[in-house]
Amino acid sequence: MSRRKKVLVIGLDCAPPELVFEQWRDELPNFKRVMDNGVWGKLESCIPAITVPAWSSMMSSKDPGTLGFYGFRNRGDYSYEKNTLANANSVKTDRVWDVLSRAGKRVITVGVPQTYPPKPVNGIQVGCFLSPSTKNPDKPYTYPASAMKEIEAIVGEYLVDVPNFRTDDKEYLLRQIYTMTEKRFKLVKKWIAEKDWDFFMFVEMGTDRIHHGLWK
Repeated sequence: MSRRKKVLVIGLDCAPPELVFEQWRDELPNFKRVMDNGVWGKLESCIPAITVPAWSSMMSSKDPGTLGFYGFRNRGDYSYEKNTLANANSVKTDRVWDVLSRAGKRVITVGVPQTYPPKPVNGIQVGCFLSPSTKNPDKPYTYPASAMKEIEAIVGEYLVDVPNFRTDDKEYLLRQIYTMTEKRFKLVKKWIAEKDWDFFMFVEMGTDRIHHGLWK
């Protein structure tokens, strides 16, 4: 009997390829091992190459013009006064997990940009940093909503983002980034090992917050 094929996608938001693939390659043994034993290459991003719309472009195979948004904040009409926030409700097309869900595949996504509010999938969807709260049962950041309690039992208070990541207190910022990352990886490792899935994708935002808070 053949082994079940699975796909795992790991995203490091805002991680520069020239550092991960080149300058820091020998300092990142797991990345180096994957690169040495597999196939890899640089991919051209969309324009603009920022978190929103890039992740949705990649996962839908549509450019920002087709998707209809070019960043988090978009014009709500033809004026310059009305702005809207491009969350999951702005994505009017299928992304990979939607197609796989309809095909009967089990999917899990954790923290992928533009997955709040979470949408029904054949599996679990944990919202991204756009989630306003992880404690409001009336506006769950997960699908199904019951996953909120499961996550809390595993990691305690779950962090979808680092609060006040533009703070001048850089030591506080790093502690928060480490805490967020450790909790997310604890959850992801447990679900990878114990859940039933065909497609698993998670995106780590700590790398992005380091850039926002520390890069000069």
